[in-house]
Amino acid sequence: MRNFYLAYSQNIPILQQAVAESKDQNLQRLVAEIKVGKLPDPFAEIPWGHNTVLLDKLENFVDRVWYASKIRESGWSRAVLIHQIETKLISRSGWAITNFNSTLSDEQSDLAKQIIKDPYHFGFLNLEENIQERDLENALILKMKDFLLELGNGFSFMGNQYHLEVGGQDYYLDLLFYHVKLKRFIVIDLKVNDFKPEYSGKMNFYLAAVDDQLGRYSDESAIGLILCKDRNEIIVEYALQNLEYPIGVATYTLLPEPVQSVLPSPEDLRTKLSEN
Repeated sequence: MRNFYLAYSQNIPILQQAVAESKDQNLQRLVAEIKVGKLPDPFAEIPWGHNTVLLDKLENFVDRVWYASKIRESGWSRAVLIHQIETKLISRSGWAITNFNSTLSDEQSDLAKQIIKDPYHFGFLNLEENIQERDLENALILKMKDFLLELGNGFSFMGNQYHLEVGGQDYYLDLLFYHVKLKRFIVIDLKVNDFKPEYSGKMNFYLAAVDDQLGRYSDESAIGLILCKDRNEIIVEYALQNLEYPIGVATYTLLPEPVQSVLPSPEDLRTKLSEN
């Protein structure tokens, strides 16, 4: 209790200044509402056991606020919270390359960016690096509970190799989900090699077909997520320009969690690169 008091009686203006430099607009809005001398709402609204995990595993106050807001939003158990902290979710959320700014409203763009990570951690699959796309897909289906945990809250699985008929020809989507908060279908295309520009055009075609054949009047336009082994940021940005549908491109790693835990986070690498 003493540690809890000391942790959250810090100088709130200093916290607000630190968060102002964050790219997470939801976090900025949350911290802007914090009043000096008042316990921030996320901490007051989550269980005590979750608060002790935040105190024990995180030293940075901004990180605690971020994870506390996610607990409130998604209803994580303590075990899920520990998993998300250990896999450094905060440094992966919102880092995929997307065209959301030009294809979605500001509010929907912010929300959609936060549900897409980069990279995704698929260490739970226990697969070798040199695999075929169907092997990756089948492994994710067999480990659907772990896969949904990695995707995040709100994803509902609709099927794999989902059949669509367009112009008398058959097409199959690798993975189809529906996001209950965004009210959109999400099409995931799995690639075991680096991103190629033609992937975005194919995804744009898939999303048009999904909206036309599966979408209801209450649904928003579908979102595409292309998961690749690696990608060149400049190539991805050019490939996503002038497309009609919202598409994100992210990478994944097959390294097991013990190996991931000793590697620098994506955010650490970005910071080091920006310094050079």
